[in-house]
Amino acid sequence: HSGIMAFEAKHFSRAMQLLSPLAEAGEAEARYRLGVMFQGGLGVARNDTQAYKWMRAAAEQGHALAQHGLGFMYMQGECAAKNGRLAVEWFTRAAEQGLAGSLTTLAMMYEDGVGVEKDAAKARAYYKKAGF
Repeated sequence: HSGIMAFEAKHFSRAMQLLSPLAEAGEAEARYRLGVMFQGGLGVARNDTQAYKWMRAAAEQGHALAQHGLGFMYMQGECAAKNGRLAVEWFTRAAEQGLAGSLTTLAMMYEDGVGVEKDAAKARAYYKKAGF
């Protein structure tokens, strides 16, 4: 709880100190936040390898925001090799948990044919699920 409060208050060095042991112990939320901090260089030197490691670990545990974040890593080729198929896979996992941002991202990907074949029907379905 203190680590998350430090993160939210933008006391990233303190958050890193408090969340690291929890991430090592397998806490998904701590892993996700470490991924964010390493990716953005928040309270620590930017480190793509560590960002990917922690984001993937949290995503594999079913953490929806981490799944969404990992999807963006693959979609944009940031912290991971660009891979549209894997981006869709991770956005889909987050979307299945109801994450509106992932539903919207999938809709845009299918609408524009980014990483997937264009599919207007799938795009409309994802937009509808996202509340548009």
